[in-house]
Amino acid sequence: MKFLDQAKVYIESGHGGAGSVSFRREKFIEYGGPDGGNGGKGGDVWAECVDGLNTLIDYRYQQHFRAARGGHGMGRQRSGANAEDVILKVPKGTQILAEDNETLLADLTEIGQRVLLCKGGDGGFGNEHYKSSTNRAPRRADPGWPGEEKWIWLRLKLIADAGLVGLPNAGKSTFLSRVSRAKPKIADYPFTTLKPQLGVVKANDKEFVLADLPGLIEGAAEGAGLGHRFLGHVERCAVILHLVDGTAEDPVANWKMIRKELKAYGAALDKKPEIIGLNKIDALSADELKEKMARLKRSAKRPVLALSGVSGEGIDAVVNQLYAVIAEAREAEKAALQIDERAEGRDE
Repeated sequence: MKFLDQAKVYIESGHGGAGSVSFRREKFIEYGGPDGGNGGKGGDVWAECVDGLNTLIDYRYQQHFRAARGGHGMGRQRSGANAEDVILKVPKGTQILAEDNETLLADLTEIGQRVLLCKGGDGGFGNEHYKSSTNRAPRRADPGWPGEEKWIWLRLKLIADAGLVGLPNAGKSTFLSRVSRAKPKIADYPFTTLKPQLGVVKANDKEFVLADLPGLIEGAAEGAGLGHRFLGHVERCAVILHLVDGTAEDPVANWKMIRKELKAYGAALDKKPEIIGLNKIDALSADELKEKMARLKRSAKRPVLALSGVSGEGIDAVVNQLYAVIAEAREAEKAALQIDERAEGRDE
């Protein structure tokens, strides 16, 4: 299945059915009176977050979604049927934006969440609705109310606890395959990873989700390379694991380049907790490792972890540190949720 994280679709809710003008006509009943029924309601357009989806590929092949019109009213006080709703099923983490691709309409982060995108038009009243003591034979019936229509953008931002960033060939896919059961493509050329890969990592009998994102290059925030398309997936991560290729001539320059792209992208990506890992240490001598670790630590002004995705050296320390940050973020989120619930209880 292809990975698609953005799609533009057209949605239209159904028009309401028209009311009916009708009079009761039966033998031996001289003055039957009005009996025109009301029109039915047009179908709504909903978006629903469902389990089992991890891409928007369904909206690659169908971009127009129209709900049906409500049924028209009929005589004998028969109301028209309400039309069925149209439901856009989307994966967890999908944002719905207006046509300008900036205004956020909804953010579906939990399975079962539903949001109304276009409300169906109400049905028109039949003439039976307008009868009164002074208007015994009304001939008025209303047409149904029109539905709504709009273009919207669906944008998927994968919900992962940690995100892997780095230059191409930094060893991100090898690291992911080492710590999880994910089977990303691994090769010795740049841009092996063409789409985000997710893996479930175990740490201290606990689990978290790690996302391997395509490699970034200089100018990624302005649209260069592949990685800029997927930087949005980092927004939901609690922590960033920044892998630096230890065999590069200047690991410090590589680290600074990625930091620059994260800052240029915005969305406070450069403010997220960052764990720096100097990868491929199995290919370095002891002196080279010591010198590059010292330079990177001095420049970043934070601890640097040494690891090798091939040999597995230092992997456990990185995973444990990732989980420590994630656990702290989960506790903070849980505390904030409890505060909100208590505030809602006081308001009630």
